[in-house]
Amino acid sequence: MATLIWIPLILPLLLAAVSILRRSRSWTLWLPVSAAVVLLLVGIALVVSVSDGGPLIAAGGLLRVDALSAWMLSVVGAVAVVALWGGIPHRTDRNRNIGSFASLLCLFLAAMSLAVLADNLGLMWVAIELTTITTAFLVGSRGGRGALEAAWKYVVLGSVGVAIAFLGLVLLSAASRGTGEPSLSWVVLLAHAGGLDPALTRAGAALAVLGFATKAGLAPTHSWLPDAHSQAPATVSGLMSGVLLSVAFYAILRVQAITDAALGPELMRVLLTTAGLLSLAVTAGLVITQKDFKRLLAYSSIEHMGMLALGAAAGGPLAIAAVLLHMLGHGLVKSSMFVLAGRILGYTGSHDIADVRNLLRRRPDLGGPFLLGTAALLGFPPFVTFFTEVAIIVAGFQRGLGWQMIVACALLLVVFAGIARHVLAMTVGAERDPEAARTSHAPPDLVARFRQIPIAIALGVSAVIGFAAWPLAAPLFDAVTALGGAR
Repeated sequence: MATLIWIPLILPLLLAAVSILRRSRSWTLWLPVSAAVVLLLVGIALVVSVSDGGPLIAAGGLLRVDALSAWMLSVVGAVAVVALWGGIPHRTDRNRNIGSFASLLCLFLAAMSLAVLADNLGLMWVAIELTTITTAFLVGSRGGRGALEAAWKYVVLGSVGVAIAFLGLVLLSAASRGTGEPSLSWVVLLAHAGGLDPALTRAGAALAVLGFATKAGLAPTHSWLPDAHSQAPATVSGLMSGVLLSVAFYAILRVQAITDAALGPELMRVLLTTAGLLSLAVTAGLVITQKDFKRLLAYSSIEHMGMLALGAAAGGPLAIAAVLLHMLGHGLVKSSMFVLAGRILGYTGSHDIADVRNLLRRRPDLGGPFLLGTAALLGFPPFVTFFTEVAIIVAGFQRGLGWQMIVACALLLVVFAGIARHVLAMTVGAERDPEAARTSHAPPDLVARFRQIPIAIALGVSAVIGFAAWPLAAPLFDAVTALGGAR
């Protein structure tokens, strides 16, 4: 079964090469979709294999799959299937370099797979830096001043973040010298956490979390995210918001496990609580007056990452299991929403919320799913985000974070009001132009209906797994155990 580890790394690279060789062929856009499907299937197979036989190791220990790695690979695959399948262009421009776009998507999938499969923290850092390189080109692929400016902003801030994380990992490695086995393996560091130098561990962990928080879109290092996600193609926005942020947060969870074992939970609790509340506050302050619906979704991502930070700060099996399930639920919904946002943009020709009205009547194939997806993002039952957010808040009260959770609930209400106001205006708001209100639309053709399938599946799954999550209970708590029991 250890050979399964290589498939998510090698197959996307091979498909990227094929995309380059056949760069003018529109069918190359299906190669990233096939890679995503394989990642999902391999992830599920690894979840079953690890549950039955324990961790798998390859490449002399540089690659290691435990329950957490297998879960994250499954999340990467599931979200990528939705974003890539649903986001395939209805029509392609023959003059566009389609193969290069497809190859970058394949490389992006390979980099994210490497990040969650690496046992070595340094190798994980390299993989996360590779995601910065590939997504920078993807963000700017549409061209134009706005896209290029967003890509450069992302490169600069993302590179600063990973540079800070690199310094933190170097200090963590230096902290392990006293154990007699200097290492960047998170398994070794966790096993010898009691022998780590406290001062170096404290400094290294703080820097590593700050650096990875930049990639995760947590405030106050979030400023790249709204620009990048609003300017990128819908498929890329769905991947970045739906799963790249979670992969960066996965790195934070690994560092937190080592730090908590070495120093206790106080340091990480303060850092993550501060980042979580700041992220919610930033979102609450900006969604009220937001005018761009893709930026609105981007700020929603900051809110959800803030909830993940609060869950990690609370710690314990309940909170961490909720965090991991929230990654899946939020990823499925947010990738669907960005794909829908891209179609709304194509239909209206505008990013502005004010230019989109009465979608439920004019384009029910867009307005209906967009309204349902918004309900999921806002935490309406029966969607899984309702159950995970309640679990995080309950766990926070149980772990002594009562006032922080009260503040978080108040900020969530503001976010709820702001997003609901805008989305209701887009879906049921009256047309400014009476003539436009009488305009009918052509029913979606077979191709359009086919592209609706992943969105329907994603929203359906997110509505079911919240109250029927028992098949996922064992993998989730195995993943929690892989983090040292999530103290």
